[in-house]
Amino acid sequence: SPRDPRRSVQVLSYHVCYTYIRCYQAICAKSENITQSSIYAWSASFGPRIWGGDKVIYHYHIWKVVPDADLIQKKFLYYLLEWDTKALKEEQGTGSTMMHVTKGAIEQRLVPIPPLHVQKEIVRILDTFTELTTELTTELTNRKKQYNHYRDQLLSFEAGDVEWKTLGELFDIFAGGDVPKHAFSKLKTADFSIPILSNGIGDKALYGWTNEAKIRNPSLTISARGTIGWISYRTEPFFPIIRLLAITPKVRLNLKYCYYFMKTIENNYNVSKSGIPQLTKPMVEGTKIPIPYPLDPDKSLHEQARIVAILDKFDTLTQSISEGLPREIELRQKQYAHYRDLLLSFPKPEVAA
Repeated sequence: SPRDPRRSVQVLSYHVCYTYIRCYQAICAKSENITQSSIYAWSASFGPRIWGGDKVIYHYHIWKVVPDADLIQKKFLYYLLEWDTKALKEEQGTGSTMMHVTKGAIEQRLVPIPPLHVQKEIVRILDTFTELTTELTTELTNRKKQYNHYRDQLLSFEAGDVEWKTLGELFDIFAGGDVPKHAFSKLKTADFSIPILSNGIGDKALYGWTNEAKIRNPSLTISARGTIGWISYRTEPFFPIIRLLAITPKVRLNLKYCYYFMKTIENNYNVSKSGIPQLTKPMVEGTKIPIPYPLDPDKSLHEQARIVAILDKFDTLTQSISEGLPREIELRQKQYAHYRDLLLSFPKPEVAA
């Protein structure tokens, strides 16, 4: 039957992502207003939340938790349950593929309940930490938008100031091969110090170690399967394996400039949806990159370097785990966890006795 908008409400559901609870629309005659209510997902996206949205139906994998206002503050309960989640998983979790905790286990859980005025002060302190992290996260989001804006501007050229050249003209392109089983180590050693790289992202690209590099010069790598199109900048010698393409400059250019441009197109490859999606060497060879001032090589390299210097600053601010906002957010999260553990570590009953 036709969908009736008057009966359309949100359904609050658990989700396999561990950072949020998913909402979707459903047709239902009844719903409950749980705005600003404490809820607890006991499967998958395990842990407490305070729902701040509209009227919803909540999935059976979610419990609504109603605190006794004479004994415990709602926000204190949230922090308490969040703090206790790791221990609860370890002690009460069941199931090998998806975490589950029973309602009975939750109801029998012993938790420290200090006086209300102490709860209020703990909430005030922890709120300060969470608000600071939220501000930094918002700042990071804004900086990423700013970075994308400037990157798009810097990589846009007037007609006549640029020549579009294919990767085949600019780079030697290599397809990764088999793992060198005769010279392979899971751990880095004095004899096996060359990284073997796959199509993973970040640290997940490291497959193992070998004793001889296949690619010795600074290069870019492109994921050919799974994370198709993902581009990475490599400065150290490495050994690429299947599902990874390596491209090494064969003309004078700024490799980092090419990296930044190719980041803007890594989702644009026309890969067939039939069979196993895969990016091949011939498909990559025709990809074009804008080369500024092609008739003046020195001016071209200077312009490429200028663009890289600007984008490097934004990249450090928005991406670096050792500098910039990501590092600051990580430190604040650790600081929050440290003080939360201190503030919520009360003597256990047997210790107090």
